[in-house]
Amino acid sequence: MSREDVTVNAADIARLADVGRAAVSNWRKRFEDFPQPVGGTASSPAFSLADIEAWLRRHGRYVEVAPVERLWQRLRASTDDIRLGDAVAYAGTLLLSVREDPESWRNPDDDALLKRLPEPPPDGVAVDADLVRAIAEVGEAEGPAAAFRGICDRYVELHSRRLLATPRPVADLMARLGGTAGATVLDPACGIGTLLLASGAARALGQELNESAARLARICLRFADVAGTVAAGDSLRADAFPGELADVVVCNPPFNERGWGYEELTSDPRWEYGLPPRGESELAWVQHCLSHVKPGGLVVVMMPGTAAARRPGRRIRGNLLRAGALRAVITLSPGAAPASSGAPDLWVLRRPAPGDSPPSDVLMVDAGEDLVLADKAWQAFAEGAELPPGSGSVRIIDLLDEEVDLTTGHRVVSPEQPGSAGYAAVRERTEALLRGLGAGLPRLVAGGRGELPMTTLGELARAGVVAIMQGPLKMPDEGDLPMLTAQDLLLGRAPSGRTADVAGQVRIETGDVVAPLIAGSGPVPRVMTESGAVLGAQLLIIRTDPERLDPHFLAGCLRAAGGTSTRLGSSMRFDPRRAQLPRLAVEEQRRYGEAFRGLLEFEDAMRAAREMSESLVAAGFDGLFGGTLRLE
Repeated sequence: MSREDVTVNAADIARLADVGRAAVSNWRKRFEDFPQPVGGTASSPAFSLADIEAWLRRHGRYVEVAPVERLWQRLRASTDDIRLGDAVAYAGTLLLSVREDPESWRNPDDDALLKRLPEPPPDGVAVDADLVRAIAEVGEAEGPAAAFRGICDRYVELHSRRLLATPRPVADLMARLGGTAGATVLDPACGIGTLLLASGAARALGQELNESAARLARICLRFADVAGTVAAGDSLRADAFPGELADVVVCNPPFNERGWGYEELTSDPRWEYGLPPRGESELAWVQHCLSHVKPGGLVVVMMPGTAAARRPGRRIRGNLLRAGALRAVITLSPGAAPASSGAPDLWVLRRPAPGDSPPSDVLMVDAGEDLVLADKAWQAFAEGAELPPGSGSVRIIDLLDEEVDLTTGHRVVSPEQPGSAGYAAVRERTEALLRGLGAGLPRLVAGGRGELPMTTLGELARAGVVAIMQGPLKMPDEGDLPMLTAQDLLLGRAPSGRTADVAGQVRIETGDVVAPLIAGSGPVPRVMTESGAVLGAQLLIIRTDPERLDPHFLAGCLRAAGGTSTRLGSSMRFDPRRAQLPRLAVEEQRRYGEAFRGLLEFEDAMRAAREMSESLVAAGFDGLFGGTLRLE
């Protein structure tokens, strides 16, 4: 397959040029020389990648196509979407072979190259010497693991609704709650292995219904040098690990499955806490997970928020509480589960050991986006220490009523919600905040100056204008060093995390632009006003020469462009070197930077006002209804 055979669609063009899809549609209408489709359909036309690159160069919009991106497009052209997972997995197999013996893949002729294939290509995937050579070359240039991660990320992006990859921050939290590091960990609905990879397991066991996803999970584990087994098949109907007891089980099962096997599994011995109702597939997964963990071992499972209160499941919820198996319910923010737009819960369960006395209480945490709160609350609960605001220890006997409602919002007071004694003070702060809204907003008028010449951060880095830095992907959870977290960046607050001094850490300096590694609806790029803290995980620093590039201008451009990113499920992976910004004199940059700063401050004030007003209204209703507040 030659380079000229590779095709791209409108979404691919938008990503290559760092623009929105609407811009590509406009180009097709406005420019007569825009390349004509060479395939696809009327609603989703396909274009020659070579023609598109030539057009982008002619119009000064070309962004150098990364080798991994070019390889991804060639893989897509080698098969149809149904078999694309097989093509990605086969590329992973070749990249593993490149990692094991790189020398033998360098510069062989076509016949020698094809003889080196570790296994025959899958049916329906067109593999020739050109494609194999491209895979080997990208693997050597980028590193086999990085090359596979790049094409795997793009596959997950394309099939996000089918693969439902757990967001990495949530996966890391689940691993910490379960204490998975160095343990034998099982995930019976492992997808492409996201939770198993996050677990730091010494031995990983996984099962996945989708055969292509299971194969990708096996390859991911091999690249991570994790020993283990991933089987393809239906975990509930055809358990691949009968009798296997893991140290920890983590699971993000499919939600709301009607066809989970209710009829054929009615008398299954796994239903120790009751037969799951037909419409409560998640309670089948909970009991399946408990059946696979050692006595005293932990299970951390993602659940839809509705599973905490649905009437058909109340008997099983009650039995889990009476036996002391359910130890915590942690509510996350809406959209934290890829299978649902609602606010999911994490259930932390412990398989009772013989002779254990049933506990008297259960932890409930209304964490929302504050994953650090969930972590701290669980650690405090496990150690018998004082619980942080936003969490609470609830007596099991108080939950065992007719409903057995485990909804955390009914049991836990939000840390921002004022009590009756603080109502007046919060009211005054809210009124003062509302009076000051909009004071710093820039005055903007209609009539811009059209499109500006652009540059990229990659070009500026090569010119020495910026330096791009990222710390370790994982940071120690304990220590004395202040650390800026993603939540701190989102809320615009001082560093709240703590960590220990380890190799590879990056210290923040005044004027640094800190941006999220995973962009989208979460943290936004900000200019740091203080120095000394350590950069947290999932963040990066762009340090500018302020005499040549204004940091507030840069932060605003990154925000406006959405962080030039590669979508991964519901999140966005930030690629800093491809981020674009206009070419302006530094004096003009500073004017724009002040405007961007005013807009961001207004956004922060609006968020604070919204949160304060919501808690104030809730406290007012509760106080008047409960008799702790009265009318003047």
